[in-house]
Amino acid sequence: MRKLIVANWKMNPVSVAEATKLFLGIQKTTKALRRTQTVVCPPFLFLEALSKRRKTVQCALGAQDSFWKDEGGYTGEISLQQLERVDVEYVIVGHSERRALGETDAVVNKKVKACLARSFVPVLCIGESERDADGAYLSFIKEEMEKSIAGISAEKLSRIVIAYEPIWAVGASAKRPDTPNEFFEMAVFIRKTLVGILGRKHRNMIMGIPILYGGSVNEDNAEGFLKDGNAAGLLVGRASLDAKRFSVILRVSDKVKVNK
Repeated sequence: MRKLIVANWKMNPVSVAEATKLFLGIQKTTKALRRTQTVVCPPFLFLEALSKRRKTVQCALGAQDSFWKDEGGYTGEISLQQLERVDVEYVIVGHSERRALGETDAVVNKKVKACLARSFVPVLCIGESERDADGAYLSFIKEEMEKSIAGISAEKLSRIVIAYEPIWAVGASAKRPDTPNEFFEMAVFIRKTLVGILGRKHRNMIMGIPILYGGSVNEDNAEGFLKDGNAAGLLVGRASLDAKRFSVILRVSDKVKVNK
């Protein structure tokens, strides 16, 4: 299994020209990668233009969000049916910034189900806002997982990607950086939670679900989370807006051997 590196551009850049330049710079690097799959998630506005410039399977396109209905009176939403037309393969679902705007676990669940009902790979984001000494955050993660994938069969969940993003370690207000060891322990907990939800008979499948790290990833800490934290990949925000910085992360990823 290759490492999966997802670039979340959020509400950047401003123009299609800037987006295209950035995308082409990233795509140039991905052509030489052998152990890494790259996914670029630009704003919806740029997806069609970038799909026309995509030249390699090592660099796929993803969406930052989606709606669970195909059509109807849903002002401002983007359907999966529309995303199919612009070469999108992955969809970020339940990002902490979406949840902060009011997106609930129930809404996230509908979006995950809709992605899996089609050919999309949902990148399900989970993560706690506080890391308490008593371990209450583990109960939060467990409940978030249970509600986000409720009612989905093990067969369908085999196609999911999970991105763990500790909100307390992200952005200018971060209390402190997360560590590779802490991520490794969280990844183990997430898999144990999945076993509890789906049953031990699906353990082998669960062990194959990629768990990415997504807390303020940059070119300095990427290797630690991939190598020491044994992350299956990374969800990269700000650093993915600079082709040179992001290319460093991609090359680092490609040098780290996948642990089975």
